[in-house]
Amino acid sequence: MTDTHASDPTATDRAACDPATTDPAPLAVRAAPPAHVPLPGPQLGLTWRPATTDDAPAVTALKVRAQEADALPYRSAEAEVAEELAVQWRDLRLDTLVGLDADGTVRAWAHADTAPGDERVVRAFVEGTVDPVWRGRGIGTALVAWSQGRARQLLAASGKELPARIATYCDDATPGVARLYEAAGFAPIRYYTHMRRPLDVPLPDVPQVDGLRVVPWQESFDDAVRRAHNEVFADHWGSEPRTPEQWRQARAMFAATWSFVALDDADHVVGYAVSGRYEEDWPAAGYPSGFTELLGVRRTWRGRRVAVALLATVMRAYADDGMRYAELEVDTENPSGAHGLYAALGYEVAHSSTMLTIEL
Repeated sequence: MTDTHASDPTATDRAACDPATTDPAPLAVRAAPPAHVPLPGPQLGLTWRPATTDDAPAVTALKVRAQEADALPYRSAEAEVAEELAVQWRDLRLDTLVGLDADGTVRAWAHADTAPGDERVVRAFVEGTVDPVWRGRGIGTALVAWSQGRARQLLAASGKELPARIATYCDDATPGVARLYEAAGFAPIRYYTHMRRPLDVPLPDVPQVDGLRVVPWQESFDDAVRRAHNEVFADHWGSEPRTPEQWRQARAMFAATWSFVALDDADHVVGYAVSGRYEEDWPAAGYPSGFTELLGVRRTWRGRRVAVALLATVMRAYADDGMRYAELEVDTENPSGAHGLYAALGYEVAHSSTMLTIEL
């Protein structure tokens, strides 16, 4: 899931502005962390241990087997999993879990992770995967229980007296996964649509905006774009500031040649479109595509078609490289009108996902 597009969510976080939460119990109490998070039981038929960075190929293979079985239009890449396992603020010994069969094949995987830059709501994200041939044995339920227990420990240890959230994302094509989380106390809180726009039909013109120019990505823009992104999404539901470490972490699929920055006459960043190149997805989806991961415009420049200029430029970059679709993801409740903007530019809904959470 991405901050996209003018889409990393919507209005001010309810928990952060609810008067009932102005004097909450300490987070260590609200999180109710277990003193010890037990491993899933031996009756499930797997041997359990923490993941290591060397497990990236095996975990990727497991996730791909599950995605193929569920006929999902995307596939995990080993570079993404390796990046996830190398995050510097994580303790793999405590935050990850793999289940191996008698032959040593990874048949299950789960992890919990935090976001160190959180300032309004402190969050822990959980995820798990069970090999298709090992489903129906209670392993998924055990993974949800383990990851929730670890997430509670992470929140309690954060030292941040804030509203808190344990969250996961579920593809709407796999309702059984959502049911597992709901049985463990999670509830749907946010809905996202993955949209795509064909590139073999006329592309929108790039509007000329007085006092602004759209330029190709340069490494020198990187931290200025990060700071602009934190400002742009400061009042969007679910969005939290990204530290420099967080910003640099999600780069495995970054496509610099498909990314652009909007600058004013003083060379200040006023907007940005950051793209990813997910080649592993293309055979599953049936076409090559460019994915706009982040799109934002500073408040003082909104309403002047800056986002249109960025997206139209991005579409041309994708098309010039032979891509058939431009893609992005949007929160259905985004208050900025992003969904309507994308629809007006020819984007259509391709599939959807749901965020489920436990609010603390």
